[in-house]
Amino acid sequence: MKPSALLVSALTFATWSTISAAGDIEMSGFVSPELLIFQHAPAHPGQHESRLAPSLAIQPEFRYELGPDDRLTAIPFFRWDAWDSARTHADLREFNWAHLDDGWDLRVGVDRVFWGVTESRHLVDIINQTDLVEDLDGEDKLGQPMVNFGLQRDWGNLNLFAMPLFRERTFAGRDGRLRPPLYIDGDEAVYLGDASRRTLDLALRYSTVIGDWDIGLSQFHGVGREPSLIPGTNASGEPVLIPVYEIIDQTGVDVQVTKGAWLWKLEAVARAGQGETFAAFVGGFEYTIYDFAQSGIDLGLLAEYQYDGRDPTAPPTIHDNDLFLGLRLGFNDTRDSALLAALLVDHKTGARYASLEAETRLSDFWSLDIEALATGNLPPTDPGYGLRRDNHLLIRLTRYF
Repeated sequence: MKPSALLVSALTFATWSTISAAGDIEMSGFVSPELLIFQHAPAHPGQHESRLAPSLAIQPEFRYELGPDDRLTAIPFFRWDAWDSARTHADLREFNWAHLDDGWDLRVGVDRVFWGVTESRHLVDIINQTDLVEDLDGEDKLGQPMVNFGLQRDWGNLNLFAMPLFRERTFAGRDGRLRPPLYIDGDEAVYLGDASRRTLDLALRYSTVIGDWDIGLSQFHGVGREPSLIPGTNASGEPVLIPVYEIIDQTGVDVQVTKGAWLWKLEAVARAGQGETFAAFVGGFEYTIYDFAQSGIDLGLLAEYQYDGRDPTAPPTIHDNDLFLGLRLGFNDTRDSALLAALLVDHKTGARYASLEAETRLSDFWSLDIEALATGNLPPTDPGYGLRRDNHLLIRLTRYF
């Protein structure tokens, strides 16, 4: 385990001990064994030869009410992976004090904040760093140290953020799957200009509801969460990709319009600081057919278009000119069963990414999740070319407590 993971593990133990001594605690969380099953042998030198990759995740959650308006929260996380040493890691997802008052709130410590409305890509979601070794979809986030002050008024909600410690992105290691041909060595990270791990990042977001419209406007200044990648060598002399972090300014807007069974969604950003200033957006709809064919199942149809105008010096992305199509099934059963099947197609190259997510509860304490990813027609110029032999099935069994 890396020294940083050992440090977080120690902090996690201290967190458990300190809060447990307080007495009246609300405790929950989960333990989740997983199995990744790969269709093909690995494509890149150094990757573990096994097509079966077991791992185990543990996430307890502690909440302690200090009074009617104050609460302490601690959510440590740990994952052990059988083959990828970089995926074995620990983190404090949340560790904060929250004060809720009449018309305002204050949170101090480590927290997670989500912004966005679209299904296929969250362009405006920039507060927390992506925990990429957890999943390629970008949904899993590292805890971010911050001070968050919020105002709630008739004219809308305003949140101000000051973030004194930057979190570097996690990447699969040399022996891991789901990585580029040259693995990304996070230990060799480079900061340019005024960027550093101790740069004070600042952000604000205004949100409001006007009739059927949910609107969010955001501004961020600080170290960009997406690193550029440059070829180099690490301390052992191996050829690797080196993450490069820079100061950016990003303006974002997210809009969702609800019209009966229709949800119209848009996220758009303008970013300066990584190559030429560029704009990007993702927009589309979700239409739900309730009780489809009197089956009791809700059928959702999703379509979104993705555009990204960044130049080659900016961080790589597969979402530059793509069409996303999805189908969501809500079974409305006692087990909360659901399924999402999706296809992402690159308009220029024809590269395809197909995914499946299915979930159901087995009992009051157990759930089962199945996920799958398959790629096709990936040209060598596509940022996802390294995944061409990484089609896989993931089986996750979760025990809640």
